[in-house]
This record gives sequence, structure tokens and C-alpha cells, in this order.
Amino acid sequence: MTAQARPRTATRWALLLGIALALPWLSACRPAAETASVDAAGLRNAAAERPIDAIHVLRDRLLARDGAGFARVALPPGLHAQVETAWRSGRSTWPLQELPLDGDIPRMLTALQEPDAAKGLMTSFRSQFAGADGDIDQAVRTLVVFGRGYLQKDPDYSEEQRKHIDQVMLALGDWALAAPLSDPVRAQHLFSALAATATRTGVDGRRANADFARLGMTASLGRLSRFYGTLLTQMRLQYGLDFDASLRSLHVSLAQQTGDTARLRLDYVLAGRPITAIVPVVRIDGHWYLADYVDDARRSLAGHSAATPAAGRKS
Repeated sequence: MTAQARPRTATRWALLLGIALALPWLSACRPAAETASVDAAGLRNAAAERPIDAIHVLRDRLLARDGAGFARVALPPGLHAQVETAWRSGRSTWPLQELPLDGDIPRMLTALQEPDAAKGLMTSFRSQFAGADGDIDQAVRTLVVFGRGYLQKDPDYSEEQRKHIDQVMLALGDWALAAPLSDPVRAQHLFSALAATATRTGVDGRRANADFARLGMTASLGRLSRFYGTLLTQMRLQYGLDFDASLRSLHVSLAQQTGDTARLRLDYVLAGRPITAIVPVVRIDGHWYLADYVDDARRSLAGHSAATPAAGRKS
């Protein structure tokens, strides 16, 4: 990849990631300390006793800015330990697969860790996006239309997933059309913050997989949380997309329960638009977990990614 291509890739990614962060409670956390900060006993006590608490405990970890704790309460203890071990051997990087554009993380860190990365990003931004409101609006409309069409045709999505993600696409599309995405001053703040934080993660994008294995899941999530936390903060400050507000608006109710399985109804507000979703949860050893998370984590142990794209798992 050329020096010119790297800033363009990172610029496009940084703008689109704000649109792609579909579900607030499944997005990355804000900054968190690493292993020593995790109170394992306290998190075990916070495990979900009721079906609806499977969402509540995840939301609380996100609002507490505790990425490692989020992963811990998302899985049964035994499965969590297996995934941690698999990180060390390079067989798994769950829950990164639950994030939008998870496969681009090493490449984006590499671009943002280049010398004078923010300057390069701004040069690319000015040539492609500055003042190009009409072009950006058309790109957003095209992205939403394409995404909705793809969603309806892809057999890997359930009907409930389709309904949920379609609402999310419309909400984020409306937000993107109204947001000042072509403003170079706001872009400068975004790129400067991302470049500085990417360097401070201590994860070298050029050898990210090796760093993940060396650090393990808990420490790696703590470090990456700094990067994603900066992104989410800047999306709120510069572009008005407030995922914390979406988290706080979340209302969870029990739609159906049969033995150790249940379906939850989630109601929340995203970018000013009300969203409704149905998600499956499962009881394991007396506690409740998101079924998709458990399935994806188990699949990752065999070296397989989620069966559907990241957005499809966030229903």
C-alpha cells in the first residue's frame, strides 16, 4: 500500500465507521485499565440472574468503560477462560469479531500510526471530502440503499435481524445526512485524536495479531478500548452521534421464555429515532447470556468467525 493510499483508506474508514457502529451496547467500550483493574469477584456477582439482565450487565460494563469486564460478563466463566487461552495461541480474537470492520483493525492502526498520520489524513480529506456535501450525501444514500438491499437478500440473516438492522440503517443514514461530515475543522479534531490514541494503544498495527497473542484478551481489549473510546467520544463531540445516550435510553423486556431460552425485546433511541429489536438469550449454569455471543465465542475456538457479518450478529 502506498503512502498516499494509506491516508485515503483511513479517512474513508474513519467516516464510515461512525455509520457502521450499528448497536450501541455491542460497540467498543471507552478507555479501561488493563488486567489489574478487573474485579473478577464483583463481575461474577453481576452475572445475569434474569433473562433481561443479560443486556443490563453488558450495558453497565459499557457505561463503566470496562472492556475487559464486558467480555467477562458476556460469557460463562469456563468459556471465557477458553477464549482467553485461545487468544494466547492466536486461535481467537473474540469479541473483536462483534465490532464493525473488525478485520480492518490492524490496517487502520498501521495507517494511524504512520509519522504525521493526522496531517496525511487531512490532506486526503481536503481533496476528497472538504465542502463536498452533495457528494457525501449521495454516498450516504447509496450506502443505505445498497445495505438495505443486501440485507433482504442475504440468507444468513433472520427476519428479526433484518427488521432491526433496517431500522438502524435508516437512523444512521438520517444522522449522516444531517451531520457536518464535510467540515475540515471537525475532521481535524477527529483525525488528530485517533492518530494520537492509536499510537498510545501499544498495539503495533503491523504486528497486531502477535501483540494480541502476547497481551492476551483482557489486556488487548483494555488497550483497544482506548482507541474505540476516542472514536466514540469524537463522534459525539464533532458529529452529534451519542452512543452513551442510546445506552441510557435502552429498555429491555421479556418477550418469551421457554426453559433455558428466552427472547428479549429491546427498545432504544439511536440518533433520535426509536428502534425496536428482538434478541435471543440462553441460560447456562444458572446465568443468562446473549445467545449470539456464546455461539460466536464457541465458533471462534475452532478458528471460525461468526457465520454472518458483524452487523448481522448484533440483533
